[in-house]
Amino acid sequence: MRERYLADSIATASPAKLLVMLFDRLVLDLTRGEQALLDGDREEARVNLLHAQDIVLELQSSLKPDAWDGAADLAAIYAFVMKELVNANVKSDAVKTRQCRELMEPLRDTWREAALATASTGS
Repeated sequence: MRERYLADSIATASPAKLLVMLFDRLVLDLTRGEQALLDGDREEARVNLLHAQDIVLELQSSLKPDAWDGAADLAAIYAFVMKELVNANVKSDAVKTRQCRELMEPLRDTWREAALATASTGS
């Protein structure tokens, strides 16, 4: 039932809601990865950081660079975070993981606000 609910939620979500869902999961993965590194659980950290990398890759590939003026800057942020996540994973670096989370949380919050504004205007 839970899997069906999640699949239905994703299938019926607006593009803005999907973006927020990706960012929510990214921040969750980074939080879990950081905690796993602090706890010395290398395998759990690896799983979470790899999933975070997959999400950043999806964000990068779905970004339309010609859609708006800030897209190039956002692409640069995604590229930076991807590089840092790879390094954090290879070096088991909780600080880099935390820094990535701290960079992505305000982006998530901004996209959430934009999605809510879009939903409330009916656009």
